[in-house]
Amino acid sequence: MDRAISASDANQRFSEVLREVAEGESFTVMSRGRAVARVLPVDRESEQRAIERLLAFVETLPFCTAGDWTRDNLYE
Repeated sequence: MDRAISASDANQRFSEVLREVAEGESFTVMSRGRAVARVLPVDRESEQRAIERLLAFVETLPFCTAGDWTRDNLYE
């Protein structure tokens, strides 16, 4: 469960919040009584799976060529 923290506390204690997040804690940042952001650890396994899905998708795209052009054509 996320710990609630005010935006001003998050701002003043940002380094401490990051250390706690690195240790597995999660925070919900509140502004005027409303949740506006979440700060949570990166899920490296989920990130890797997303990268693998993206690369698999890119491999299915048709090969296209841009034709005969040079860098100078960009500035004409």
